Amino acid sequence: MILLLLIIIPLAGGLLSWIAAARNTLWSRYIALACLLVDLAITAQIWATHPASGGRWLYQYKTDWVPHFGISLNLAMDGLSLLMLILTFFLGTLAVLISWKEINQRAGFFHFNLLFVLAGITGVFLTMDLFLFYFFWEMMLIPMYFLIGIWGHENREYAANKFFIFTQAGGLLMLLAILALYFIHGANTGVYTYDYFSLLNTPMQQETARWLMLGFLVAFMVKLPAVPFHTWLPDAHTEAPTAGSVILAGLLLKTGAYGILRLVLPLFPEASAYFAPWIMFLGVLGIIYGGMLAYAQTDLKRLIAYTSVSHMGFVLVGAFSFNALAYEGVVMQMIAHGISTGALFIIAGALYERIHTRNILEMGGLWSRMPVMGSAAMIFVMASLGLPGLGNFVAEFLILLGSWQANRWITVFAAIGLVVATAYSLRIMQKVFFGQATRQYALPDLNRRELLIIVALVMAILLLGLHPQPVLKTSQKTDYVVR
Repeated sequence: MILLLLIIIPLAGGLLSWIAAARNTLWSRYIALACLLVDLAITAQIWATHPASGGRWLYQYKTDWVPHFGISLNLAMDGLSLLMLILTFFLGTLAVLISWKEINQRAGFFHFNLLFVLAGITGVFLTMDLFLFYFFWEMMLIPMYFLIGIWGHENREYAANKFFIFTQAGGLLMLLAILALYFIHGANTGVYTYDYFSLLNTPMQQETARWLMLGFLVAFMVKLPAVPFHTWLPDAHTEAPTAGSVILAGLLLKTGAYGILRLVLPLFPEASAYFAPWIMFLGVLGIIYGGMLAYAQTDLKRLIAYTSVSHMGFVLVGAFSFNALAYEGVVMQMIAHGISTGALFIIAGALYERIHTRNILEMGGLWSRMPVMGSAAMIFVMASLGLPGLGNFVAEFLILLGSWQANRWITVFAAIGLVVATAYSLRIMQKVFFGQATRQYALPDLNRRELLIIVALVMAILLLGLHPQPVLKTSQKTDYVVR
């Protein structure tokens, strides 16, 4: 029942926030914040109770929903789900805080959409019924479309439409693959069900499994996003409000990575091994190409968006290396990237509020005016390039160590991507905070609310880098991932 509660709380909170905003906008903000803090406290308590939960199902909840079609309300939590949920509610709480002053127009509807996105993400991380998985997958789409389309910047409608079309097309491919798997399992076993555990060992022809695997994989690669399905991401990030960018980078992209780990690899082990070299190649292509595109950008948010394409390439390389080291590195990368890139988007949003431009060529010399913001940006830029002592280093080191055992040439080219990461990361600091000031700004540094958010993120990325063992123990390779 506790798993159902984790989904119901943000759903109910979203509706309450919307209703409360009619009387007082401040009530709406406090309700949204309280709901996410409650969910964060519940998941933190579960983690404290089960610190080394890798490989075990901690909670399961199952009840029939539409038994005639084999659809059930089937929720389960293991170490991977638990870590993703803690990240979800942590970044969700910060997204509410960062939009406290930024969002003044239709604040109630904003919080309704924000909490509904988070409820959908929570459902994706918990559900063990493929019909329900698709339901929550699509549930994330509409509120995020509104977040970008209503509260975004100049080209928000174009960005929202592009985001919707790409992710909807990927989702429809996944739906076809789910239905095909449902009917194949029914034809071969006489049992028509969407239950994840029943579908795990579905007997089918090798060729059929490969086609179905590609249906799932393309949907997850669009959301990840991987080259060549990445073109929706820069526009969505650039035009989204700060909270929207944080949710997109920190959480929505992670649902794609989670889908690969949870569904693609366990359901189609042979097909995954067959396509692995090509998928790892696409991962390396994303690492290097995304990094080069990031270096070429002048729009700060667009630059940070392309770094996500580069960092998510490591997820593909690690996931299809088929060993425990790379798998743990992938989980760590999902968490560390969510924190470091989310923080960079928060800093970009804070800068835009102050100077009303995202063009890094119009910045420069801001360190002397905003040393606290500059110091925070330095930490997260260093995390982005993989500095030892920060979470991203642990993630990328484990992925490279694991992928070396699977494909040495892929690992060599992936490591070259770290050099590209150094170039674009240092360019952010040089153009924004160092160098010559092109314009004279009288700017306030981070206020108390922003400082609280940044300190929480700094502590998280440092903890991941200096003491990663709790996360690694919780995410240990489980029996549903092929070796």
